[in-house]
Amino acid sequence: MGITATTKIVLRQKQKKDGTYPLAIRITKDRKTSFIHLGVSLHENQWDEEAQTVKKSHPNSTRLNQFIKKKISESTDTALDAVNTQAATSAKTIKQKIKPASGSSVFAQADLYISRLEADRKYNRHSADKPRVKHLKEFLKHDIPFSELTMPMLKRFKTWLKAEYEMSERSAINHWVVVRSIFSQAVDEKACDPKYYPFGKGKLQIKFPESLKIGGTSEDVTAIEYVDLTEYPELNHVRNLWLFSFYFAGMRVSDVLRMKWADFQNGRLYYSMGKNNKADSLKVPEKAQQILNQYIDQKDDTDLVFPELKGLVNLNDPFAVQRCIKVKLKPINENLKEVAKKSGVSKKISMHISRHTFGNISGDKIPVQMLQKLYRHSTVTTTIGYQASFINKSADDALDAVIGK
Repeated sequence: MGITATTKIVLRQKQKKDGTYPLAIRITKDRKTSFIHLGVSLHENQWDEEAQTVKKSHPNSTRLNQFIKKKISESTDTALDAVNTQAATSAKTIKQKIKPASGSSVFAQADLYISRLEADRKYNRHSADKPRVKHLKEFLKHDIPFSELTMPMLKRFKTWLKAEYEMSERSAINHWVVVRSIFSQAVDEKACDPKYYPFGKGKLQIKFPESLKIGGTSEDVTAIEYVDLTEYPELNHVRNLWLFSFYFAGMRVSDVLRMKWADFQNGRLYYSMGKNNKADSLKVPEKAQQILNQYIDQKDDTDLVFPELKGLVNLNDPFAVQRCIKVKLKPINENLKEVAKKSGVSKKISMHISRHTFGNISGDKIPVQMLQKLYRHSTVTTTIGYQASFINKSADDALDAVIGK
């Protein structure tokens, strides 16, 4: 008796929440079946069962039909080879030969990448990269192997991001960075052949457009320090947050709002930066201590210095804390605009600008190695790149040498 196995594309009758049904390869051997899902879901009226094709009413029918044709051809060949080389093979065995190794598709590795960011407690990157992965899935529409995520497709992805979401060049490039990380992970996991890696010399280059960082001046800081906000307690509070950040070398707002009284010992501040877990200590300047004195009477069981997170979030849930910080940041920055107006400061003032302001005022005054320590950058190269926008003396002197002062 001849040994046979058949493969067919079917729409599985397991309706999803959006009303679609998953498309799968059905493998039949000795009246037993197994299914391989293709990562594509369709409405019933979009699938032609007899012709085994996606109907033209689907907006991506041509591409999907090419994908299906390729998959059915590959699976049929693999099934025949499996049957010819192993008489006792089963539908399940054939499925294992056809189905790629676990996690070898783009969506699978992307999901793994996001879950690892969460497991590694990299909350800021998780928050930033999760929507970027969502955009990648939206663009691709269905899961694909890494061999199909080519340089031309990634260029189209960047163009699509700019058109669909009106993204800047930098934001679009950040999506490439995430794709690069997913590719690198897949190569490390041996889920992707390195030959398909689309980044590097002679391939796609990650080049961020230069951005001009504009910080405040010493005069701006003084104006903010001394403006009378006695009648505006909310504005006084956000002024305190901004100055507290500035006094500690432009501390990030997420670290400011998570600051606890226990972080202050013997006139020093001990804390680990949330972005990269760099730990260090700094002397508490007298100006910062004056701000702390305004909140000491509000000390409670949370031990938080500032009130933004108190009673609103489980402090043991880092992702909930990060979401709460994002929600709080918008009204803080809106109130800082009012502080700037009342201070007579014409520049834009936000919590992040406190970091730029520190960089602008430090300029050529502080050695770059010390700035690296204050900023808690991982490499001095990062510090040099960050500080480049604020070091103008050499260029100004060169200009004066030619045209005079």
